[in-house]
Amino acid sequence: MNKAEQILEILETEHPDARLTLDHSNPLELLIATILAAQCTDERVNQVTQRLFKKYLTPEDYVRVDIRELEEDIHPTGFYKNKAKSIANCCKKLLEDFGGEVPGTVEELVTLPGVGRKTANIVLGNAFGRQALAVDTHVNRVANRLGLAHSQDPDEVERQLCRQIPSEKWVQATHLLVFHGRRICQAKRPLCERCKVRDLCDWYRAGARGRFASDS
Repeated sequence: MNKAEQILEILETEHPDARLTLDHSNPLELLIATILAAQCTDERVNQVTQRLFKKYLTPEDYVRVDIRELEEDIHPTGFYKNKAKSIANCCKKLLEDFGGEVPGTVEELVTLPGVGRKTANIVLGNAFGRQALAVDTHVNRVANRLGLAHSQDPDEVERQLCRQIPSEKWVQATHLLVFHGRRICQAKRPLCERCKVRDLCDWYRAGARGRFASDS
């Protein structure tokens, strides 16, 4: 068992409820929710999509609506003008190139406006049930602090993690690292004293404990 597998085994015990927290019932809903989640909490997105997904059922619905109405519908998620444009263009591309269906490969998904590898992997792993590892800000931060990755480029972090983590665990690994980043390994004030994987953490062993103790 390598270091990454040891860490994941511990995190499975610490975060047994780790899962995707964006509400959805089909690939299109998850695609839209993930676009809305940029710079916004999942909780806020879920509040918005509770109404949004009752109003917009198909890609056609997002394309036909006046862009200002769509902006108003997603306003609480922030950056609503850019997000509305991305959603409208994304759904237009779905209709033009994919018969109105969300495609099931990373290569196809990243051709959609507003969709990068992170979004593509979230959709693949959670809407299509395929193994994919998504690197958001939490995964990037936690992986680098633990020493599982040595890059700030999300695509490179994904490659480094996938080399260490068995492919059948990629989706769950994403959820575990995200939950650990939210609850313990936070950006500004990580709770190192409560962290169950700190003995395996390069950042902690390099002196993070002393640095944060001196700040308090």
